[in-house]
Amino acid sequence: MKHLFNKGKDASKPTFLLLHGTGGSELDLLTVAGRMDDEASVLSVRGNVLENGMPRFFKRLAEGVFDEEDLIFRTKELNQFLDEAAEEYEFDRGNIIAIGYSNGANIAASLLFHYQHALKGAILHHPMVPRRGIHLPDLSGKSVFIGAGTNDPVCSPEESSELQALFEKAHVQTDIHWESRGHQLTPKEVEAAAQWYRKNFH
Repeated sequence: MKHLFNKGKDASKPTFLLLHGTGGSELDLLTVAGRMDDEASVLSVRGNVLENGMPRFFKRLAEGVFDEEDLIFRTKELNQFLDEAAEEYEFDRGNIIAIGYSNGANIAASLLFHYQHALKGAILHHPMVPRRGIHLPDLSGKSVFIGAGTNDPVCSPEESSELQALFEKAHVQTDIHWESRGHQLTPKEVEAAAQWYRKNFH
């Protein structure tokens, strides 16, 4: 997978896995990661799927309708890539925190839904529920931040709350932060995520 890796100053810190939104690139969330912790390593990945020339992490059939088969395949592919990257760049595979926005947040959530040990935690900006009707692994000891918009046209407040409930049922410590905005990622939301990170991982 096309990616960049920046080795951090402190190897004991988590490695941030950055996952952009539709049409983004591996450069999009670097400043966001810097706001969280400027001493942590960063692995930023570009989505392997193109939709009208725009990189994404998995296919969709329509706005808000995921291609479930492709989602499962791409989630597995990303999980395997993390195994390989941890070996190549010598970071702790068990200490990865995803930072995802929109489509990137969806694949990060999917990693947690499908693989018990894929991530230690996640900062999900405007995620949707990746899959319904499946049994989640026991995710005890993991922490997730959800950034949501009360007026988000892509991801309804009900969907954000549903995702929170699914995570909590799987024993994830879940915090949800609401902005009275739409689908965009605001500086205030990034700051809330940074405070959450400092509280949970420092």
